[in-house]
Amino acid sequence: MLLIKTQRDMLLAPLQSVSGIVEKRHTLPILSNVLLEKKADLLTLLATDIEIQITTTTSGAAGDGDGAVTVGARKLQDILRSLPDSAEVSLNLDDKRLQVRAGKSRFTLQTLPAEDFPRMALSDGDMRKFTVTQKQFRQLLAQTQFSMAAQDVRYYLNGLLLLIDGNELRAVATDGHRLAYASMPLEGETESSRQELILPRKTVLELSRLLADNDEPLLIELSSNQIRFKFGHINLVSKLIDGKFPDYERVIPATLKNVVALNRAALLQSMVRAAILTNEKFRGVRLVLSAGSMKIMAANAEQEEAQEEIEVDYNGDAIDVGFNVGYLLDVLNNTSVETVEWGFNDANSSALLSIPGNDRFKYVVMPMRI
Repeated sequence: MLLIKTQRDMLLAPLQSVSGIVEKRHTLPILSNVLLEKKADLLTLLATDIEIQITTTTSGAAGDGDGAVTVGARKLQDILRSLPDSAEVSLNLDDKRLQVRAGKSRFTLQTLPAEDFPRMALSDGDMRKFTVTQKQFRQLLAQTQFSMAAQDVRYYLNGLLLLIDGNELRAVATDGHRLAYASMPLEGETESSRQELILPRKTVLELSRLLADNDEPLLIELSSNQIRFKFGHINLVSKLIDGKFPDYERVIPATLKNVVALNRAALLQSMVRAAILTNEKFRGVRLVLSAGSMKIMAANAEQEEAQEEIEVDYNGDAIDVGFNVGYLLDVLNNTSVETVEWGFNDANSSALLSIPGNDRFKYVVMPMRI
């Protein structure tokens, strides 16, 4: 018989860490469950969807006996969330049912055997390892992940390219209409071998949710078909997407004839206002750039119109070009700099958004006909 006694938050926090990947409906019912494993006062929680596996450990689990059980992750999480913050919770396994008690509250949940719970096979052999801070990697993901495709038939676009080249780590994402590139230095990593891998979209989103905005270490381990992230009490293992990512360097314009510097916040606010009157299906805005001025215009099927004007220091060619406003809002919302540079060649070629004096971030967006 397994008995666990602990404070509500001591159980809820690790449960929330692992349960994000649990599918609500799954062909294998046990994948809707979380595995609870108790050894002495250590409680390990494990969740998987076959592609990703997250494990976390918490101490301070009192109670008699060691053992393991699987129980519905969402139900247990909802129960714990609804209890008072200071509640003491006991979990008691009795004849394939788990009793959850707190104060005068009682819940009885169905369980499935722990030995039936699928675990991912971990890669053996030599793994490339390096350490960055959680904040650095979280920022790298934040600058690129919004450009990933969601359900593209080109499955390799439904993920994020990680590229280790010497002492640099790069992240690239594209959905075929726009591309985001960010890079960061790796300390002490000087292996000459270049390594490319594609992280699945779900893994990227889960890491963004779990990584803290601090300087605590994040250990990354790579093999040919798997990647592992270890940080805090969390251990996340993910399969990789098997495919060839497009050559992103060909997409980034090498030369730009016309460049304008803009206040990011002012540009973002103008875009947000203009977007109100874009067509729901057709999120196009027109940018008209001329000496000293940038106009942002939108219209919809009801013949309603919006026009914003920003004063700019610009003396280049007159340009009239259309863009999907959603793509522009994504990049402006996910950068925190004061000034952005926008480079154009003409109305038919892709534009480049970058940060002045910073080669580590680039955002390419294709124009659209309006």
